[in-house]
Amino acid sequence: MKSDPGVYEYWPYIDRPKLTWPEGKSIAFWVSPNIENYEFQPPPNPHRAAMPRPLPDVVHYSHRDYGNRAGFWRMLEAMDQYDVRGSVSLNVATLDHHPEVIEACKERNWEFFSHGIYNTRYLYGMNEAQERAYIEDVIESIQKHTGQRVAGSLTPAITHTERSIALLAEYDFTYVCDLFHDHQPTPLTVPKGKMISVPYSIEMNDFTLFNGARVTPRQFRDLQKAFFDRLLEEADEQGSVMCIPTHPFLIGRPFRVDAFAEALEYITGHKEVWVTTSREIADYYFEHHYDTAVEAIAEHKKEWAPRATEGRAS
Repeated sequence: MKSDPGVYEYWPYIDRPKLTWPEGKSIAFWVSPNIENYEFQPPPNPHRAAMPRPLPDVVHYSHRDYGNRAGFWRMLEAMDQYDVRGSVSLNVATLDHHPEVIEACKERNWEFFSHGIYNTRYLYGMNEAQERAYIEDVIESIQKHTGQRVAGSLTPAITHTERSIALLAEYDFTYVCDLFHDHQPTPLTVPKGKMISVPYSIEMNDFTLFNGARVTPRQFRDLQKAFFDRLLEEADEQGSVMCIPTHPFLIGRPFRVDAFAEALEYITGHKEVWVTTSREIADYYFEHHYDTAVEAIAEHKKEWAPRATEGRAS
């Protein structure tokens, strides 16, 4: 059994080459609306139940359906107010089910990256042929409906297989968001192509905060500000990435959306911030930092790997 995923090297946050963003900005900030579809009676997956209650789970289905019907439009208004373009974590079934939502995103030049077909259909248990068919479906569907050649991926409900990252790189994806190990983009080890991890977030995710920690809207706002403030304190030494992942069925509720807007106002009001998208982060990193990072990681491994081996021997 593997002791780690084997797709990235250990690289301490200290003593790295300094990361900067366009015009000398120190924090790349992006928002990732999860535009999702949950099926009323999804097919069973032996590895994970799609809904908390026995099917058909009317409660959870309708609760999530609220996002595309009502919550999305409030979230959209808040993002428009502060000129924040979305990087859409897209269940591609939404392309067919809710074209109005997709058109609103396209009008604002938002990015679309893959978040699977439905959020109730997982990659767990797929063989390689099935996973390849899934990736090809995603590429074709997003291209057909948006004109974008998809570059990024967050697997549905974060259910990647042991081969997902390598396959995505083979199909010319350039970044994934399934890894939560760093505040900077990280080069990944893949057998073909080049790929990086773009920092997404579990901790700042509205799903985690509202459904897990059960924070109040005010606490949500304050947590986002505290996270940002710490990155800003470190900005003289090192650049970073901050992401707020959202779910319209959560953040788009009338009693929460103002707190989201206040967080956006605070973060985008700082001159050190590059307000951008995940694709633009990846593209800039590849052009300006990727080669330097690969060299630095190799040097760190060369220096420290023998010491780790000596430590085990003793």
